[in-house]
Amino acid sequence: MKRDKINRVLGRIPTHFIVIFTILIWVVPTFGLLITSIRPVQDVNTTGWWTVFSSQEANAPYIQSCAACHGADGKTIPQADLSNPELTAKYPRSLQLLALLRKDIDGKPHMGDIPLPTSQEAADIASYLRGASSGEVSSRFTTSNYVDALVGYRGRNSYLQDCSENAQSLDLKCDASDLLNPRGMGRAFLNSLFITIPATILPILFAAFAGYAFAWMHFKGRFILFAILVGLQVVPLQMTLVPISRLYAQMGLNGTFLGVWLFHTGFGMPYAIYLMRNFLGSLPSDLFEAAYLDGASHWTAFTKLVIPLAMPAIASLGIFQFLWVWNDLLVALVFLGGTTPVMTYQISNMVTSLGAGWHLLTASAFLSMLLPMIVFFAFQRYFVRGMMAGAVKG
Repeated sequence: MKRDKINRVLGRIPTHFIVIFTILIWVVPTFGLLITSIRPVQDVNTTGWWTVFSSQEANAPYIQSCAACHGADGKTIPQADLSNPELTAKYPRSLQLLALLRKDIDGKPHMGDIPLPTSQEAADIASYLRGASSGEVSSRFTTSNYVDALVGYRGRNSYLQDCSENAQSLDLKCDASDLLNPRGMGRAFLNSLFITIPATILPILFAAFAGYAFAWMHFKGRFILFAILVGLQVVPLQMTLVPISRLYAQMGLNGTFLGVWLFHTGFGMPYAIYLMRNFLGSLPSDLFEAAYLDGASHWTAFTKLVIPLAMPAIASLGIFQFLWVWNDLLVALVFLGGTTPVMTYQISNMVTSLGAGWHLLTASAFLSMLLPMIVFFAFQRYFVRGMMAGAVKG
């Protein structure tokens, strides 16, 4: 008995290892993205997110190379005040800073006996000086990245700092209207929400009616029609972009939310009907026979029996459709373009062509995945049931 128990425990180890490994693959990058999104920009540019748990200070390269002459606050030499943003702005990258450090001062090496910093150390020093001159090195964590991402602000300083210090010179409104800035994630979030909610409800509504009809209403050709719907699941979405775009141009639907709703509804219908039909077909026939004998119509049976009993399938289908539409880029880009940006499109605008803006990218990415995570975990108990419902043969 003891040997059998040991064998059972050992037999479960591979399964447990795979489950734990899968969880780590998903959780660790997500946690790293969250930590990065709340770190100051100078820390994001110089160190990895895991260093937030270490005791190493962000100014360690500066203290090692520059503090002996310029002081810990950078103000020891008035002619070279490193807390002056106008001075630090001349050396935004390691190349400019290293070129300065290689020059002689009064016939002596700039660094004296101190070794010249490496390229990475110079980049860390330049990033630290930019943060120090803007007053953003006091904390390891900040919410400025999220604020800047929501309003689409890409100034030298953070949006909150410029609102408090340079609002008039920069012509900033600094009120709630900035959240609707077309360059920000706030406006993109509303656009994505306005697209996703109808594009999720419509396929579920039509699929519920169609699933009931295929499962419990007898009419000629229903099996052939259902087989055609199942076969439509393999049709690539990309094949229809050009013909539907031309059709929308004739109907005036290009660039409208209605056009995107109809497109997502049409492509979500085959799988939605397949799932709903198989789930409803697995319900006990005695329930419907008793309802029909009591004089219930199809509408009564649908509203009083089908909807309450099909809530697991409806909820799981809602998860599938919501995640698909929310994470879509291609359809929104083709039919809405950049004039009505969604979150997947706006994220790409957070980083410049030179690679600047990673701190905004991390905050934007976490904002885009926050709502799908909430939806998934809120209805996760239906997720497995929905997958099994699609596998039931009716």
